[in-house]
Amino acid sequence: MATKTKRLLSLDIARGLTVAGMIMVNNGYGHEFEMLGHAKWNGLSASDLVFPFFLFIMGISIFLSYSRRGFNLTRANFAKIARRTILLFAIGIAINWLDKILHTDFTTSLAELRFWAVMQRIAICYFIVSIFALTVKHRYALPTALSLLVIYTCILLAGGGYVNERDQNILWIVDEQIFGYNHLYHYQAVDPEGLVSTISAVCNVLFGFYCAWLMSRKTTVAEKTNILFTVGSVLVFAAFFTHFALPFNKRIWSPSFACATSGLCALMIALMMQVIDGKQTRGAWVNFFEVFGINALILYVSSELMAIFLGKAGVNEMLFGALSAAIPYEHLASLAYATIYMLLNWAIGYALWRHRIIIKL
Repeated sequence: MATKTKRLLSLDIARGLTVAGMIMVNNGYGHEFEMLGHAKWNGLSASDLVFPFFLFIMGISIFLSYSRRGFNLTRANFAKIARRTILLFAIGIAINWLDKILHTDFTTSLAELRFWAVMQRIAICYFIVSIFALTVKHRYALPTALSLLVIYTCILLAGGGYVNERDQNILWIVDEQIFGYNHLYHYQAVDPEGLVSTISAVCNVLFGFYCAWLMSRKTTVAEKTNILFTVGSVLVFAAFFTHFALPFNKRIWSPSFACATSGLCALMIALMMQVIDGKQTRGAWVNFFEVFGINALILYVSSELMAIFLGKAGVNEMLFGALSAAIPYEHLASLAYATIYMLLNWAIGYALWRHRIIIKL
């Protein structure tokens, strides 16, 4: 049976903060601050948090969405899940292809088209957890996530998943055998959004879904925040306890990385829920991030397209050159560039937000 669920403004703000961070992380220029760049291999930086945060929040959103419509695997629900999955995956492929064809010819762009990226991983995770939501009892979300992490840990340990060499790393070997060398990411030992590591990324979504299920059994904001604080704290503790044997690593989406990022996201949302939903706080900063939160995916797509076209036109280089001339410290110039780029996309979102237009992919 469908139930009415009050929309949580804090969830929109958390999603908006995450998308704003994703846009800034993906569109740096020059020499960025170390913590604003992804860890090269083992390690955990601020930039490494944004994508897994988005997946955790998506897990909460999946539960809230179906709690309004009913958790039934009907033909209509399956068709909607399939359509959205295909659309998300197709948009990701189109972004990769557009970037490639602007720098090569048509034939080469197809022969060297990368199959995986952020949107494709979102699509796969969305499909798996949505089907789970409609077919499996929700209390099994946590055991399922933990089981997947155990399986993935065995794959990593048995297959040299932590080895920073392609020909020795099972993640690269499997992706290359299935998809071919030309269709993978070539700047790391593994494709950071490859197929095998998606096993662990799905767990971020399942953890978010599980938290939403637990919160649905509570009535007050205080009780809901206690759920998030508890689950978040346990996940963070477990992640830091296990990271000595299984280091944090975004490139392979290590089990400790999945737990740490899910736990930290739960704690962030709990804090926002307490401040925004509990104390009914609404200021300029709330409105700012709500712009990103209510149209998260379309603004992420717009940022990717803007980066491609501005880069091709040479605008990025000119803008950074102007900022470097005005700001002698290159790291600050890089931060200013990423901030301006994020604000340009915020302006697009503001026009939609002002007219309460929500574009759902």
